[in-house]
Amino acid sequence: MKAIRIHQAGEPDVLQYEDVADPVVGPGQVLINLTAAGINYADVGARRGAAAASLPLTPGNEGAGTIAAVGEGVTEFKAGDVVACQGAPGCYAEKVAAPVARVVKLPQGMDPKTGAAVMLQGLTAHAMAFGACQMKAGDRVLVHAGAGGVGLLLIQMAKNAGAHVFATVGSDDKVEAARSAGADEVINYSTSDFDEVIKKSTNGAGVSAIFDSVGKATFLKDVNCLGSRGVIAVFGSASGAVEAFDIAALARVGGYVTRTGMGHYTGTREEWLRRSNELLGWVQAGKLKVRSTDYPLAQAARAHTDLQGRKTVGKLLLIP
Repeated sequence: MKAIRIHQAGEPDVLQYEDVADPVVGPGQVLINLTAAGINYADVGARRGAAAASLPLTPGNEGAGTIAAVGEGVTEFKAGDVVACQGAPGCYAEKVAAPVARVVKLPQGMDPKTGAAVMLQGLTAHAMAFGACQMKAGDRVLVHAGAGGVGLLLIQMAKNAGAHVFATVGSDDKVEAARSAGADEVINYSTSDFDEVIKKSTNGAGVSAIFDSVGKATFLKDVNCLGSRGVIAVFGSASGAVEAFDIAALARVGGYVTRTGMGHYTGTREEWLRRSNELLGWVQAGKLKVRSTDYPLAQAARAHTDLQGRKTVGKLLLIP
């Protein structure tokens, strides 16, 4: 089969399109013929920091397609099932052997590309909105990176829950994407102090929840616009890791900070499957719109370059 391989850590040009042996399906696994594979910012970090001992490797851990074969002991799935997977190493390829614990059947008629586009980022958004926080009607929330894959889904989940949504984006050309997802107020944080905009808009009350995948560049301003007993859920560090800060700064509002991730809320098969099925059900019902851009599998390096250059909106997919 064709796959993307990394033979040394580095920049996007280390992503090589090659012929490799088909994966062998093992016990507790299914072999998936992939229709699409998801690209995530974590893949950039993995590419840059790939340990020599693990090379060569095929990156990616998310995709969707049709089951070609099942391994020993697998009874939940059969050949021909259309599924999505998340947490399955080696998805930048035409085929992947995925652990059953991280595979879910797609709703009848759902395009596998949609399944591939929504799994990791959708589960991350779900875990932040209804794990790290419990969003409800009347809340005011702030979503950073509002034009990104997770951000667009978080905005929609917040609006579906009845919240008022502030969103930040990094450039003016991304404002419309966040607004079209339902954000009530969109702020370009590269040209405006979003904390001051929010305090003014809320008459100083601030927001009850902040979802921050940016990190260093936004965190202290997060603290400044957090409302009473609010929570800051930091789940990424696109601008660098959050620096040490004086926890006494939270005393003003009795607030909370968590550095978390999707994995903390999908630790068991049962919880992962519950969130996955709820997420896919929302997509199938039209309650969540998934925005994605396709790249041929052979152009994985270009996709990574565009992602790093912040030229993209929504989810990036590789199509074998």
